[in-house]
Amino acid sequence: MLVLHKGISQLVSATAADIVPWCRELGRQRSVIELDTPLVTAEQVEALEKSVNEKIRDRVPVTVRELAADDPEVETVRSRGLPDDHVGPVRVVDIKGIDSNLCCGTHVSNLSDLQVIKLLGVEKGKKNKTNLVFLAGNRVLKSVEQSHSTEKALTSLLKVVIQSPLFLSEMDQNNLNLLRDIAVLIARDFKSKPAPKQLFVLHRKEGDSEFMNIIANEIGTEETLLFLTVGDEKEAGLFLLAGPVEAVENLGPRVAELLGGKGAGKRGRFQGKAAKMSRRGEVQALLQEFIAHQNPGA
Repeated sequence: MLVLHKGISQLVSATAADIVPWCRELGRQRSVIELDTPLVTAEQVEALEKSVNEKIRDRVPVTVRELAADDPEVETVRSRGLPDDHVGPVRVVDIKGIDSNLCCGTHVSNLSDLQVIKLLGVEKGKKNKTNLVFLAGNRVLKSVEQSHSTEKALTSLLKVVIQSPLFLSEMDQNNLNLLRDIAVLIARDFKSKPAPKQLFVLHRKEGDSEFMNIIANEIGTEETLLFLTVGDEKEAGLFLLAGPVEAVENLGPRVAELLGGKGAGKRGRFQGKAAKMSRRGEVQALLQEFIAHQNPGA
């Protein structure tokens, strides 16, 4: 893995050198290149990752040659300088067309041996510098495998939590509270109108009998006729007809019949189950006709 690591580090470092100066640190799990800048943008990281992986796919050759320490060419090769006690020739590692670097380690013979490089992002470094963190080769595969295992474990845990009675009970209570608040707001909005209509019609897919009765209580049924439904828009659901006692007693059974359902009522309220919610329009027409007969001069 050390062979791969040195090739990886040289490739990333050489490409990153187009952005800012660098130094590198090879870790057991992930590696870091220290960039001499306080900021590296996400766009720069993305461009760098794309560039180094293109070079890997291009199978760029990597060669090693030796130069005498006093060879003038040594001065043209990128390095941190030779140790004061160095003797003998120096090794130059060339990535064809990309980089020449003094290095004493073992290197790959071809960039394709690196497989792939994944830049994980940047972290704040020391002394106003930025650390570029990356994985490569088999470490990328191991990281993906670990992430997938973690995701599966979290998904299983989440399913257990969601299916727990305590969680479901809390969710049901929250939904119930929201429905109650919505019912109150709907009623207040209707009552805030300068001249409220004599007929109020509302359908809401999410809701129950309590939802409809809260609206009826808030609006009041002495002067207004209310036709409220909840459930599927075309099939089964619940309905509530509320309003003046005489009107509800007269219209309640007919509303239930039109909706293909059954119901019962008392004191100005008639409610029940409906099997044909698609006929709500016919019920509304019936109610509007009733109101028109009650107010012929209106």
